[in-house]
Amino acid sequence: MTPLHDANLHALQALLDAHPVLIGVERAADVIPGMHRNLILHAGPPIEWTRMAGPVRAAVIGGVLYEGLAETEAEALHLIEAGAVTLEPCHHHNAVGPMAGVTTASMMVQVVENRARGNRAYCVLNEGYGRVLRFGANGPDVLEKLRWMNEAFGPLLGAAIEHAGGVDMRALLAESLHMGDEAHNRNRAASVLML
Repeated sequence: MTPLHDANLHALQALLDAHPVLIGVERAADVIPGMHRNLILHAGPPIEWTRMAGPVRAAVIGGVLYEGLAETEAEALHLIEAGAVTLEPCHHHNAVGPMAGVTTASMMVQVVENRARGNRAYCVLNEGYGRVLRFGANGPDVLEKLRWMNEAFGPLLGAAIEHAGGVDMRALLAESLHMGDEAHNRNRAASVLML
């Protein structure tokens, strides 16, 4: 056995032993390690602002507007280019980002705890279809929907999850896979099971 083979076996065993449970919905600044108001977490690997794809850049600008750090796209762009806003990958903070999406301090995130090891991971709420931040849209309609999701829907969902005692994600995903849902683009079964 080589060290790489041993490391792969160790990683695979940790994956097989994992017991992810959705335990709540909380404000990102309250639960994500290192999160602060001027930090925008983005999907994908570490990358400089000038090299980001257009939809990611637009989502970052939308995140700056959503946080109230700027009132216009031009102001947001100036703050980003001046380094007044820090950009880091989600995975550097135990989080995941969908598509070209971003996570900001006041957004609500799902909190998943691995009951086997006690570690936690975080992900913003899914905005649904249409004009959404994770596809790079950042107009007033997108920001209004985000406010509703984070101020009304998120706390309500969090209370329901807490009342239910959490949601066993491994069991939910296993059942949805048997229903033809791969828990990514075909997510109707998982969504119905979650409800």
